Amino acid sequence: MTDGPVEPVNETAGAVSCAWTVRDTAIGPLLLAATEKGLVNVVFHARGHVRDQALARLSGRFGTAAPLDGAGPAGSDTGAPSSPAAHLESAGRALADYFGGAPGPFPVPLDWSLTGGFHERVLRELAASVPYGTTVGYQDLAVRVGEPGAARAVGVAMGANPLPVVVPCHRVLESSGRIGGFGGGLETKRTLLTLEGVLPEPLF
Repeated sequence: MTDGPVEPVNETAGAVSCAWTVRDTAIGPLLLAATEKGLVNVVFHARGHVRDQALARLSGRFGTAAPLDGAGPAGSDTGAPSSPAAHLESAGRALADYFGGAPGPFPVPLDWSLTGGFHERVLRELAASVPYGTTVGYQDLAVRVGEPGAARAVGVAMGANPLPVVVPCHRVLESSGRIGGFGGGLETKRTLLTLEGVLPEPLF
């Protein structure tokens, strides 16, 4: 993967509250954003207006975007273990390992502030209990969070996932075994499931 610039979404008293970068990957450019708490957003197809819209949403949540030079704002420590830039570096390494075939979980702290309520419960359960190379049905995931009648709501939660790939909504399938929908597009979902060995490699 190749890196884009790391830039802050907000600066307050010399601290970067939310930084972002774009990484080129096997499924196209991913925008990664992080706060001091951890990785907060992953956005597919992060070019042009898609990237700009994502940054506008982040700015609305965390503050006005501003450029960040290599040293960071005066007085900040972008290399500190809990800095946004440090979390982005960690996430970038983890994604490079993932797309290189490493099956382990993502060792990256997550900031869940862009979700909440039922959606957060479902996404946390998904992240904790559906490992690399496995899948789960919408209905089964609803049962796991104690809401057996909420299969459709689980589908909505997957579509609203602010941390795709890292919180693996691509591993959630229809009860029939069909791969179902995906916010990043069905081809992206097929690519991720193929990488993890769930689907066979295409012949052509």
